[in-house]
Amino acid sequence: MNLKNTILILCAVSFAVYSFAEKEKSKTNLLLRGNFDNSRLVFEKKKKGHVAFMGGSITEMNGYRPILWEWLQKHFPQTEFTFTNAGISSTCSTTGAFRLQRDVLDHGPVDLLFVEFAVNDDQDAGHSREAAQRGMEGILRHLRTHNPNADVVVTYFVNPGMLKQLQEDKQPLPMAAHQEVLEHYGVSSVHLAKELADRIESGTFTWSKFGGTHPKKPGNQLAADMSASMLKKSWKRPLAKKAIPHPVPEKLFNPYSYTRGRFLSPEKAKLKSGWRWSEPEWKKLSGGKRGRYLGKPLLHSEKPGSTATVNFEGSAIGAFVLAGPDAGILEFDIDGKVMGTVTLGHRYSRGLHYPRSIMFAHDLKPGKHTLSLTLSEKGTTEGKTSAARILQFCVN
Repeated sequence: MNLKNTILILCAVSFAVYSFAEKEKSKTNLLLRGNFDNSRLVFEKKKKGHVAFMGGSITEMNGYRPILWEWLQKHFPQTEFTFTNAGISSTCSTTGAFRLQRDVLDHGPVDLLFVEFAVNDDQDAGHSREAAQRGMEGILRHLRTHNPNADVVVTYFVNPGMLKQLQEDKQPLPMAAHQEVLEHYGVSSVHLAKELADRIESGTFTWSKFGGTHPKKPGNQLAADMSASMLKKSWKRPLAKKAIPHPVPEKLFNPYSYTRGRFLSPEKAKLKSGWRWSEPEWKKLSGGKRGRYLGKPLLHSEKPGSTATVNFEGSAIGAFVLAGPDAGILEFDIDGKVMGTVTLGHRYSRGLHYPRSIMFAHDLKPGKHTLSLTLSEKGTTEGKTSAARILQFCVN
């Protein structure tokens, strides 16, 4: 054997070993817990199916979601699918837990749900571990209470800061928090973020090719391919004879997860002078506006000292708000006992009317309560107005 042939053989062997090692790494980033028999049974037997996608802007955009829509339609060509896009830019798992009913479950029982909130829990909400778990457990437990047969895939997308942590063998806080919830409920996950970190290390992918926090086509294709690979692996099994409900274990150690999260319309609030249930005069307000929030009434006040009250039943109360450049401070009390203040502004609201959920209390005694709100004088600076704009109250 001459030297040239020897080199070619060695190169081929090295490439084969390298490819095998990379495939083995990829397998560890697909954490299949249980199976997806229930959704497959519905798709193949009933020839109908409801597939929903929930998350932030990564879900809302034309990214991995439409790729998976197309893949599912090709995989089950005889099935009539209902696809629900429940992605809303800037929203975190806390908002997700409270809007799950309106944006997903009200569209009918879900057979297969895709979830992504790791990036928004990090860069938008800046959640603590506990807060990230309250939101994710709220989504999963509420879903499984509504339809115990529902299958779920949670995907961890990534931003530069989280990628750097993974490259340093550290687990970003939202991913670690979510993973603990998924393990508890036996929910599968696609660790796209770790897969990307592994491929960058091996030189087969780059951050630029991936496309950034909001991935380009190659990044979204990688995310969709990983989910499809996990589903195909599960669906190689013989078709189940009947659906088997997923177990719903005791709550995780956090008893205050938003497992009964729902929106309560601010239209039900009792208003005093200064608060209005109407559409703000957006044209007169500085800052960017997103179309989905225009043309609709909301609860708003630009008059410091104005008060409003709302009655609710549950153990937690918060608000899904639009915080703009003029965002102020809300003073609150619950039943005249629990008191405090919440700053509505956010670093992203300086030039945008930014959607975010703020919580007044999450650990109340279950039952009937009354929340009182006052737009604080403290949020007003000379020559500038202070405002509060509430899209929905969040009740658990």
